[in-house]
Amino acid sequence: MTSERNYTATELLSVVAGRLLKDGQVVFAGVGVPLFAATLAQRTHAPSLTILFEGGTIGAFVEPGKLPPSTNEQRCTHRANMLLSATDVLLLLQRGYVDIGFMGGAQIDMYGNLNSSYIGDPDEPRTRLPGTGGGNDISSLANMIVATRHEKRRFVEKVDFITSPGFLDGGDTRRGSGLLAGGMYRVVTDLGIMGFDSHSKRMKILSLHPGVTAEEVQDNTGFELLVDDNVQVTDPPQESELNVLRELDPDRMYTA
Repeated sequence: MTSERNYTATELLSVVAGRLLKDGQVVFAGVGVPLFAATLAQRTHAPSLTILFEGGTIGAFVEPGKLPPSTNEQRCTHRANMLLSATDVLLLLQRGYVDIGFMGGAQIDMYGNLNSSYIGDPDEPRTRLPGTGGGNDISSLANMIVATRHEKRRFVEKVDFITSPGFLDGGDTRRGSGLLAGGMYRVVTDLGIMGFDSHSKRMKILSLHPGVTAEEVQDNTGFELLVDDNVQVTDPPQESELNVLRELDPDRMYTA
């Protein structure tokens, strides 16, 4: 990727992910990039976007310079429409009220399955990870966006454990398992935007960020990527978008 840019990787991820959100949607977001992306969309092209937090907040409107460090923090509730229990928020997923869920994990495979449980042998794992939280609920019931750095150690042929299901083994296996709603929608990285083939459900390059080649993306991926017939070049972050992010985080504590 070209070094001549005036934005950080976190800002790039936030801007590109935020552009995927539409006005009127209900978005299940966490802190970090998901919060930046959802808040950016809310302040630009999607003023009627509703942000949900796992801690129970519905309709948050984050104050500039007062970013919450977790979804259970009181700053999440600023100008919120409602504050529920975590159980009631997850029930909204089951009732079909949530359009998009932001997801994350230490590993993702070619079918969009995510692992946030452990790395290595399940009996003697090399690394223990935070686990699911509400991740399995979100991934089972809503369309998902993942925003992450593009590294071969993250993009693996097969995850060590499926914490949050994507398209399982591809094809119709997700629906065949009983997961009738949702699925992986987009994977946004610092190299490009990936979607999933409509039949095989394998990950596919849709757009490359400025200065990035398909070969560079493949070199940083642990499995063979499909490439769309009409790969686009991502529009770089605009000054107006960066200004919103930098107003939210004036000390650059999270976007540096």
